[in-house]
Amino acid sequence: MNFLAPIGRVFIGFLVATGRLVAFAALSVSHCLRPPFYGRSIGRQMIQIGYFSLPVVGLTAIFTGMVLALQSYTGFARLNAESAIATVVVLTMTRELGPVLAGLMVAGRVGAAIAAEIGTMRVTEQIDALATLSTDPYKYLIVPRLVAGVITLPILVLIADIIGVFGGYVVSVHSLEFNAANYLKLTWQFLEPLDVVTGLVKAAVFGFLVTLMGCYHGFHSRGGAQGVGAAATNAVVSSSVLILAANYMITAAFFGT
Repeated sequence: MNFLAPIGRVFIGFLVATGRLVAFAALSVSHCLRPPFYGRSIGRQMIQIGYFSLPVVGLTAIFTGMVLALQSYTGFARLNAESAIATVVVLTMTRELGPVLAGLMVAGRVGAAIAAEIGTMRVTEQIDALATLSTDPYKYLIVPRLVAGVITLPILVLIADIIGVFGGYVVSVHSLEFNAANYLKLTWQFLEPLDVVTGLVKAAVFGFLVTLMGCYHGFHSRGGAQGVGAAATNAVVSSSVLILAANYMITAAFFGT
């Protein structure tokens, strides 16, 4: 039975890591609900996570909307259903591509930065210095980033939805020669509040996951510069995987039968 030992070690290691992550998340959320609150730190993190991520999220959204319109036209033209392009673009952007792509872009930009920043503080013993000065590291480092991620990512996704739909509109009207008034009419006709709400709920969850994984891997980094680099890499990979898994679960909860 010795050949089962490596499998057991991997499985036990996975359970240990999962338990450590769940405990870290529960402790972080509990600190989010109790004073004191560092409002200035939360505002600073909202600017870092939201405002400075807007260019990359906007560019991703507009090109995604444009490509989506072109690809939809290629498929629907074979079925003489070109009028469905507006519906496909707006529903796909608001339900799926807007939240997921914005979450992945923020994970690549912000998740790695958070892990590197907190990881550097860990290996240089700055976090221990905060505890020595009677400053709770969770309150000062973790809570502002979690709150900022949950607040700013839905705003980013809402902007990305608008930009993505605009990109599809530009391609459809100016390249595919659609009637502008009819395109906008079809866009508003088939868009429902639930579609937008679903995307915003996903965005809030993704913002929590991205900041949580960045804080978790940075907070537990070890081994100097190499450990900080590994923490940044693990933060991006783990948050991206969790975003895709959470996307399926939220979609199944809202639209599953």
